[in-house]
Amino acid sequence: MVEELVTAGVALAAFGAVYVVAAARVVKQYERGVVLRLGRLASEVRQPGFTMIVPGVDRMRKVNMQIITMPVPAQEGITRDNVTVRVDAVVYFKVVDAADAVIRVEDYRFAVSQMAQTSLRSIIGKSELDDLLSNREKLNQGLELMMDSPAIGWGVTVDRVEIKDVSLPETMKRSMARQAEATRDRRARVINADAELQASKKLSEAAAAMSDQPAALQLRLLQTVVAVAAEKNSTLVLPFPVELLRFLERSGLQAQAQTVQAQEERSQRAAAADGEAREGAGDAAGALEDGMLAAPAELPDLPPVDGLDVGRGAGSG
Repeated sequence: MVEELVTAGVALAAFGAVYVVAAARVVKQYERGVVLRLGRLASEVRQPGFTMIVPGVDRMRKVNMQIITMPVPAQEGITRDNVTVRVDAVVYFKVVDAADAVIRVEDYRFAVSQMAQTSLRSIIGKSELDDLLSNREKLNQGLELMMDSPAIGWGVTVDRVEIKDVSLPETMKRSMARQAEATRDRRARVINADAELQASKKLSEAAAAMSDQPAALQLRLLQTVVAVAAEKNSTLVLPFPVELLRFLERSGLQAQAQTVQAQEERSQRAAAADGEAREGAGDAAGALEDGMLAAPAELPDLPPVDGLDVGRGAGSG
């Protein structure tokens, strides 16, 4: 009797161990467990941790709740302005309701992938080439709205959609390159013209200032010579400036005029002194004999007066 009880106990323990092993399940932190009992959804979604199911009756399916990154295959289409492009994208989505993701859709990953491809083709047909190249944020928002509306019913929410690359035909690339080159050439021409205009205004102001002071032009020439002479790998040929010749000519004319004026003043002073000497010839005869008459201080080199000799002869007679 005791042996039978021991055998039954061992058998029961073994059955319990087998049952526990068959019924035990572990749900990870980023997963949720959806239990189907005899084909029907159980009312409770199993949370992360250790859980038990009924072997042979319950079937549990684990659903990943992490954000899933899914690349969208490149889609070729024609834009609204009749340009053939090839666009690929990437979709970020996650499951928010594990029960709906299992019950309402057969394979939510495949469904999201197909929906992303069709939405991307629709966006290509509704957009222009310039929007695809420069206004991607708006297109990304449009893709997200188009995909998020049906995905909510599957227990999935689209977190973000990004257009990765837009491939263009080679002919279109060359045309765009020529257009960009022409635009930059136009900007360069406008900038150069504006610079020439500003430089011409400054040069005219400098020329006006130098015309008032001719020596400023010579100083500017010397500064240019100094700047060029700083590089010792070149030979400097300095022409003789015409302005310097004019400056020297004006200086010579001024010196000649001053010399002529000085000679005329000396001649006038000599003529005046000669007249005074002739008028006072009689009175000056006695003073000349005594040696008291001196020549004026301001006229040290007066010419000899002929009247003085005549007076001296008259006095002596």
